[in-house]
Amino acid sequence: MSKPRIAIVSPALADANNGNWQTARRWQLFMSEHFDVRVVKTWEDSDQTQQDVALIALHARRSADSVQAWATSRGLAAGSSPGLIVALTGTDLYRDIETDKAAQDSLELAQHLIVLQEKGVEKLGEKLQSKTSVIFQSTTSRKTLAKPKRRLKVVMVGHLRDEKMPQTLMEVAVLLRGYGDIYIDHIGGPLDPELAQAAQDTMQVCPNYRWLGNLPHGTTRTRIQRAHVLVHASKMEGGAHVIMEAVCSGTPVVASFIDGNIGMLGTNYPGYFPMGNSHALANMLTQLQEDIVNPKPLPPGKSSLYTKLNNQCAERAKLFAPENEQNQLIRLVQRAIQYNTVATSHANI
Repeated sequence: MSKPRIAIVSPALADANNGNWQTARRWQLFMSEHFDVRVVKTWEDSDQTQQDVALIALHARRSADSVQAWATSRGLAAGSSPGLIVALTGTDLYRDIETDKAAQDSLELAQHLIVLQEKGVEKLGEKLQSKTSVIFQSTTSRKTLAKPKRRLKVVMVGHLRDEKMPQTLMEVAVLLRGYGDIYIDHIGGPLDPELAQAAQDTMQVCPNYRWLGNLPHGTTRTRIQRAHVLVHASKMEGGAHVIMEAVCSGTPVVASFIDGNIGMLGTNYPGYFPMGNSHALANMLTQLQEDIVNPKPLPPGKSSLYTKLNNQCAERAKLFAPENEQNQLIRLVQRAIQYNTVATSHANI
């Protein structure tokens, strides 16, 4: 007996090596035992695609044409299109759905919505919240690798584009260029030529800062494992892959105080700095440098900042277990398929 067919629409495919592609590929693998799943850049109605029983669209705005094509071909039931699931990204939640008509239409047409961290639901109205599921993304755990004891090793991972705020890290590198025991590695492709030039210029004046460009995923994860801390300076996030990869590798995170990061790391996490505030980030890194390089005796019951970050990240790592994401995703798709089958049957009566 053939498996039910499902399409995942991702604005980016393997050549992009970004979060959308990683999510799409992981979901395809997770569901492959139960469904016949393919990943496509767009979905169009045809004799072949009429066999699809569900569509998962990553990105409300960028996949809006595919969402509309599905809704047109499948019709509406109770105000939404049967079998249609839309997963919301950071730019959806924190920019596009406020002003973009196509993104807003995607929300209304979806039978189910997915947000990737626990604060995401708060950006949606009551009606939309009722059909929204929080599904944390996942990654494999990796053992903590030995880290240097005579220097603080910092890594930031993210393509050079404005949403990731790479300029914050570059400003920090300038502020800390006199610290010979703080090393900063910056990984990410040059999507914005001006930011790429800024990274080149920063390397010229800051010997402790290296922009490494785009690296293979496995190499990047190893560098995260070997770092003391991952910096995540974004201005908007739906649920960053790199945060869970760090947390599940024994590397704590220092992150901008935005909803997308708070939804991943928790409300009371002590490793936040105000978005774009390079001085605050630099101060936090120097504090961590003291914890690593020049640890001081602490009163009974007191912990260093680095220990606090490690402990809280280890606790949050449980949220990012692959079996949790897989089980929640499969249950949601099964619900969508059941509803789609019922809706189609009623339509044919």
